Amino acid sequence: MSVELVYGRRAVREALRGRREVLALHASERAIASESWLRDDPGVRVRVEQERALTALAGTSDHQGVVARVDPYPYADARDLARAPQPLLVCLDQVTDPHNLGAVCRSAEGAGATGIVLPAHRSARVTPAVCRASAGAVEHLPVAVVPNLARFLAEVKGPELWVYAADATAAVPMWEADLRGGLALVFGAEGQGLRPLVRRTCDAAISIPLAGQVESLNVSVSAAVLLYEARRQRSA
Repeated sequence: MSVELVYGRRAVREALRGRREVLALHASERAIASESWLRDDPGVRVRVEQERALTALAGTSDHQGVVARVDPYPYADARDLARAPQPLLVCLDQVTDPHNLGAVCRSAEGAGATGIVLPAHRSARVTPAVCRASAGAVEHLPVAVVPNLARFLAEVKGPELWVYAADATAAVPMWEADLRGGLALVFGAEGQGLRPLVRRTCDAAISIPLAGQVESLNVSVSAAVLLYEARRQRSA
């Protein structure tokens, strides 16, 4: 059976609380001394390692003294996510940067989103770097992969699920859009935006009004803003 790695203190702590089985836990003496959860029976024996050994294991020095061997990431079924009551989905088109994906996952989990949907090609997947960037949010948030994002959106959209493209040039600002029902928010990669077919598949487009000089926001920031606007409307 294949084994994956998770590194970083928050990412590993959430892995211990999440859906995956943690098979082995490696930590430096400094991390153990500063993190009580590593000392208070985390559920798996902690193996004390030198920092350089952890760097070699993780393939990066960005491990904060903690590395875990875990079961492979359990991807969700995208159509199951779309069938949830009043789903709130985030769909990412060609977002290849793992730090952006991780940051979107962190915001989506915090906003109570139903899940993330990614295309199978030209997209980041859940990797150790994504787990680290999400601060462990991926361990609690369903992430699904579909062969063709435009086809998926065309098949699931309808009266119970409206698909909005996030577009800085859209005439409709986010606070004039009705984000209370079943919703899929679709975001494109920075500098590229949404592919034409994906954009045409969306029911409508909404924008985040900007008062400054910059023309657009980072995809992870845009996702956070729109997700929390949707949450605000649903809670009103």
